[in-house]
Amino acid sequence: MPKIGDIQLPDFPLLLAPMEDVSDPPFRALCKEQGADVVYTEFISSEGLIRDAAKSVMKLDIYEKERPVGIQIFGANLDSMLQSVEIVEKSKPDIIDINFGCPVKKVVSKGAGAGILKDIDLMVSLTKAMVEHTKLPITVKTRLGWDSDSIKIVEVAERLQDVGCKAIAIHGRTRVQMYKGEADWKPIAQVKNNQRMHIPVFGNGDVDTPEAAVKMRDEYGLDGAMIGRASIGYPWFFNEVKHFFETGTHKAPPTMPERVEAARRHLQMSIDWKGEKLGVFETRRHYTNYFKGIPNFKEHRMKMVTSDDSVDVFAAFDEVLQKFGDYQFTR
Repeated sequence: MPKIGDIQLPDFPLLLAPMEDVSDPPFRALCKEQGADVVYTEFISSEGLIRDAAKSVMKLDIYEKERPVGIQIFGANLDSMLQSVEIVEKSKPDIIDINFGCPVKKVVSKGAGAGILKDIDLMVSLTKAMVEHTKLPITVKTRLGWDSDSIKIVEVAERLQDVGCKAIAIHGRTRVQMYKGEADWKPIAQVKNNQRMHIPVFGNGDVDTPEAAVKMRDEYGLDGAMIGRASIGYPWFFNEVKHFFETGTHKAPPTMPERVEAARRHLQMSIDWKGEKLGVFETRRHYTNYFKGIPNFKEHRMKMVTSDDSVDVFAAFDEVLQKFGDYQFTR
């Protein structure tokens, strides 16, 4: 069974990926309830932390029920990253994760996220310095490489391990690919099969069905799966994967009352945590998946994603339950 430092994980753990404006405390709580073994915060700017930027600091909020929980930070300046480690430590996470994989232009243009894939020596030296600066386990999330001509992930993973990285999660695309095309898990398997590697190697990218998770485990031999987009608006995905692992059969999808209840709780927790305006706004992206596949649903979805008042959104949930309460979801 894999371990991150002293943190013992179950066989083939399922990890909630750090996703901007998605992996916040309310959503992490729902995913944890549904079987996520490790959850990560949204990625946090090291520069924002040391400037005491409100949005960055707010992302440090973690709760006991989430553990084990990792706080993910990004940056390319050594001093800023080390200062941010000291700030992050005060929130007492179980793990500090470094984002070396975000492909977004505004991050990459500063040499951070996937931008650092152009400078592997800096990537390694930053990781080494952070490992030496804290007693918390340091992990890394990254991509295969900058582009198809610069994939050196086996060497990169080995070097990160050698400087003290305790686990690595690898997205099976290059930065140039962004999220296009299919994730390639073969190079990730090459990392895992490297006889010098002894830290957990987690796969990320296109784990969107229970069968995909089984394939990642059984055919590619990885230590666990980091799940991102498949969980947005669908925290039940973790439970469904585990059910499939145990039984080889698909778990019945959540009913309409279960979906409405989850959406209600999600919205209320978001409002409680970040206030009415942001709580309503940032929960919108989840509703399409909460209520995916229902015919003639556009009118109700539009109410959910355009209303600025939570009273109206909660009323839309009531209408959905009244009108579609007996709807039978299929796969």
